[in-house]
Amino acid sequence: MTPGSNLPLSAVRVAVDVTAPVRLDVSGLLLAADGKVRSDDDFVFYNQPSAPGVTHSAAPGGGDTVTVDTAAVPEGIEKIVVTASLDTPGATFAGTEPTGTVRDADDGSVLASFTPPRLGTETALVLVEIYRRGGGWKVRAVGQGYADGLAGIATDFGVSVEEPAAPAAAPQAAPAPPAPAAGWGPPTGAPAPVAPPPAAAPAAPAPAPSAPPPAPGTGKINLDKGRVSLQKNQTVSLVKGGRPMLSSVRMGLGWEPAFRGKSIDLDASVIAYGPDRKKVDNCFFGKLMILGGAIQHSGDNLTGEGAGDDEAITVHLGGLPPEVTGLVFVVNSFSGQKFSEVAKAYCRLLDAQSGEELVRFDLTHAEPRTGVMMAKLVRQYSGEWEMTAMGEFVDARTVRGMTKPAAQAL
Repeated sequence: MTPGSNLPLSAVRVAVDVTAPVRLDVSGLLLAADGKVRSDDDFVFYNQPSAPGVTHSAAPGGGDTVTVDTAAVPEGIEKIVVTASLDTPGATFAGTEPTGTVRDADDGSVLASFTPPRLGTETALVLVEIYRRGGGWKVRAVGQGYADGLAGIATDFGVSVEEPAAPAAAPQAAPAPPAPAAGWGPPTGAPAPVAPPPAAAPAAPAPAPSAPPPAPGTGKINLDKGRVSLQKNQTVSLVKGGRPMLSSVRMGLGWEPAFRGKSIDLDASVIAYGPDRKKVDNCFFGKLMILGGAIQHSGDNLTGEGAGDDEAITVHLGGLPPEVTGLVFVVNSFSGQKFSEVAKAYCRLLDAQSGEELVRFDLTHAEPRTGVMMAKLVRQYSGEWEMTAMGEFVDARTVRGMTKPAAQAL
């Protein structure tokens, strides 16, 4: 969808999934004919998750979902607006493009999606609205913003923000003061550039303690006990406290030359696959962004020198299209150098927002070959993702040569 466009809704119950490369506060407001809520009870958010016909919940793949049961919306409500504000104080939407995906809440089929363009100094925005028209319901792409955060939106729509319980920020943040009524943020100029992946964090001393890996052959674990160190073929479920933990992750890959004074030029890439193991796309130094920005590459490192990750690939899990069910992270030696010339090769999965290291896999052996499959992320039927350490060597100098063996390894 494009700003201002609308579509009739074929489903009675619709879910609006809001995802972004950063954490957002997402809410739904039930508005009467005057464009205002009837009371603060018509403001649905993380701390007040339900109102007649409208609920707020965590999205299966990360982010938040506002579900609207149009048959249960009271007669006096003309529209439900879905809003998003940034969780980080002082941050703006410049370079951060949230996506609203409208689904049939019963069968999960995608009805529409919308990513607002040209965002700049806005700190909150109305993403989409579900509204009555001619006896039915429609969805409209809005994408217009406020410069004074969720408090500005709440004030304009008649929600009181004087009380400490007002959700102007994340639960840990101080309550927002009353905000003056705000107009729509002015349109900005050129489309905002896609935010580059966060700078790779230096390789930290082994954080302690790490959660013990499962014994070989005993299956997977989750992130409840903290950082996980994997051995080859072990799996960790990216779940904490019984729910998918992340919307965005960063896979850092690093290596050092086995011999001093000798540079080693390796290339890290990720290949995205569908449920039939057919390649959807791949992201590498020559194609730094794929799938609408859901996957971004940090760029090519030509030597392998220096502390920290040599190359990093950021994946916004909640922004991946439904047809992507598997990701395989690979490293290749285009120049033909063998992995027996590499020391300390590793991959590590980090929370892309906080930089916290979640999972680490160190290669404990090397083979005189030119490619290695380091790890894979696989989407489960339940919605969460699992990471499995691979460490499988192949003869392939480019990501193209990895497509077939990586598909077989899924």
